[in-house]
Amino acid sequence: MSFFKYIEGGGIIGYIILALSIVGAAFTISAILRTRRIQLVPEEQVKELRLQADAGDFQQALEDCRSEEGDTFLGRIAAAGIDRSLRGPLGGLEARAAMEDAGEDETARLFRAIDPIAVIASVAPLLGLLGTVQGMIGAFETVASTATRSSAYYETLASNISIALITTFQGLVVAIPCVMVHSWLRNRIDRAASEAGRALEPLAMSLERIGTAFTQDEPRQMSNGE
Repeated sequence: MSFFKYIEGGGIIGYIILALSIVGAAFTISAILRTRRIQLVPEEQVKELRLQADAGDFQQALEDCRSEEGDTFLGRIAAAGIDRSLRGPLGGLEARAAMEDAGEDETARLFRAIDPIAVIASVAPLLGLLGTVQGMIGAFETVASTATRSSAYYETLASNISIALITTFQGLVVAIPCVMVHSWLRNRIDRAASEAGRALEPLAMSLERIGTAFTQDEPRQMSNGE
């Protein structure tokens, strides 16, 4: 049986499952493009942030992260920490927490973007089951309503049984790849989040040193004033 015969054999529900597979493929392609390393944790941006952190050039680092080119997963997290540190003398001590919060928000946003794939993976087999029930109901109705066992009877009975089996097959064909892709994308996002955390550690330490230095200098200034 050809591909189109399989689709046609599933009836209306078969076409709905086909539409779901197209939507799932579109979300998958979009998610793969959005979770590429160059989109999340670009190597050039990692190197630039380290150089700026070592030089203490945090204002320039913030401007770079907020630019169109720097608007990445890594850049948005770094910008949250730098912005917090520049708001006040003690901001450096709060920078790490700000970056952790931003990292959680950015990771959650990426997870929400792949949620439709998980929904399709759940709905497709249910639609297949619905088609199975529909086909079995049609088969029993054929048996109950037809007294003679003509060729038309067997053709109708076989058609209903075919719908029952084909829709289950179609639902599983869509659901299984979606489950696998969703799991792979979640792992990909988790790896990117861990990599971003490691890449931003030097920046977090530099910002914390500024806040720590201020807290140590303030008592000395007060004592000198007395």
